[in-house]
Amino acid sequence: MKIVLAYSGGLDTSVAIKWLKERYSAEVIAYCADLGQGEDLEAVREKALDTGALRAYVEDLREEFVRDFIFPMLRANAVYEGVYLLGTSIARPLIAKRQMEIAEKEGADAVAHGATGKGNDQVRFELTYYAMKPDIKVIAPWREWPFDSRESLIDYAVSKGIDVPVTKEKPYSMDMNVFHISYEGGVLEDPWAEPPDDMYTMMVSPERAPDKPVYLEIEYDGGNPVALDGERLSPFELLSRLNRIAGGHGIGRVDVVENRYVGIKSRGVYETPGGTVLHAAHRAVESITLDREVLHLRDSLIPRYAECVYYGYWFSPEREMLQGMMDKIQHDVTGKARLKLYKGNCMVVGRNSPVSLYSPELATFEAEEVYDQKDAEGFIRLNALRLKQRRH
Repeated sequence: MKIVLAYSGGLDTSVAIKWLKERYSAEVIAYCADLGQGEDLEAVREKALDTGALRAYVEDLREEFVRDFIFPMLRANAVYEGVYLLGTSIARPLIAKRQMEIAEKEGADAVAHGATGKGNDQVRFELTYYAMKPDIKVIAPWREWPFDSRESLIDYAVSKGIDVPVTKEKPYSMDMNVFHISYEGGVLEDPWAEPPDDMYTMMVSPERAPDKPVYLEIEYDGGNPVALDGERLSPFELLSRLNRIAGGHGIGRVDVVENRYVGIKSRGVYETPGGTVLHAAHRAVESITLDREVLHLRDSLIPRYAECVYYGYWFSPEREMLQGMMDKIQHDVTGKARLKLYKGNCMVVGRNSPVSLYSPELATFEAEEVYDQKDAEGFIRLNALRLKQRRH
């Protein structure tokens, strides 16, 4: 039997290589996607081979990830439950898609992942697998093996001589890519406990951020950011640079108790520095380029789109339908946003566009000749008719 495992080099998937070989007498092929997590992925590849993998693929998907997954999501302004910017959620469909392509290339009998039976990732991986190959055999070790905690996994790893990046003192589950890093588990399972300051990775705390603000200009073309401070950059380069700047000013940290798709509430802490800035900048350019009713209708669909991403339905007809609508209205979202970053705050301080719908003549409180204020009286009276009727 040949199994392709989505491998990160972390606790769960490191144990999974050994366990899959023992449980299924299988050849295990490890696959690791480079999504900008900043790790030494050659060391990850070597670790997979040392742990028992027959082969190990490490693939650079960074530009594809930002261009074809993060940017479409940002064009839709997707935010789950008003807070979470979906950094882990959006990575899973790309990882799973490429995993299935490798499985086909290798003639594998099955695919496997290290997601737990309590979380969202198992759904995200497997919905993508089945969307691409309905008859694929899926193995989810967490739903089969005898281990019932991260502590028991650590004990097993130690007994098998597997080096793992977590300890019983710091058992955080972390997931990092160019868009964000997430933290779950350990002390974070108490929703009242403040996260320890030494846990964070991508950004400084607002208290330690510089005392002087920084100003940024982000240019958009057709709904996508294309330049930072006048320099045109590739999608990955632009996001990476924004991460460094915004992270240095304490931008993008959230602490949330969210509703998992499987029905459990969980506490997650996220750092999304560059993504937080891009959300604000995109909204700023949209504010002067989108028609009011188009904007309001689109905004009413953001929760549904965000659920598609969070629940794992990236390759679903409903997400594709929504994406088509979102992208159609982005045609005129072209212009620049100017932002001020200061001690954890990301403030829009300017926006302009060659196709702006903003009219200074209409908006001014000073004298002008394009708006007859007397017209407002009839407008108000007509809209008040139904309210007046309630008093009769």
